[in-house]
Amino acid sequence: MHPGAAQASRRWPVDRWAEVVRGLRARGAQIVLSGGPDERERALAVARRAGLAESAVLAGRTRPLELAALVARARLLVSVDTGVAHLATAYGTPSVVLFGPTDPALWGPPADRPQHRVLWAGRTGDNFSGRVDPGLLALWPQHVVDAAGELLGASPVR
Repeated sequence: MHPGAAQASRRWPVDRWAEVVRGLRARGAQIVLSGGPDERERALAVARRAGLAESAVLAGRTRPLELAALVARARLLVSVDTGVAHLATAYGTPSVVLFGPTDPALWGPPADRPQHRVLWAGRTGDNFSGRVDPGLLALWPQHVVDAAGELLGASPVR
């Protein structure tokens, strides 16, 4: 799971990420949190709120090639629309990608790849806003957990 993003408009709230972590762990998923060095504090906050061990927070502890390898081996990636989501598409790693201000038809995984789920409220916004996009806030943790559960039930063990 990759809870960070460079733009504030794409930063889904920490408490919602934590709820997704709890929901997926309840289904038996093993969770690690990825991110860059500047996203480590956010990932740690998600872990604390979700009851996830700090050792599962890889944010700020992986180099780009290590992150790419992690995505390539994952059973599933859950992320907002950011670079790591594009890695999942490139590697064929199943993904649930949350879109806020950007149109997934332009920036999301190709529609003909059923191993990816796009969650989007259907409206574009200001990608460079200093606040979380209202469309992203229209997405709830249960939407993410349900989409992830569908993919985890269908994905091969990696």
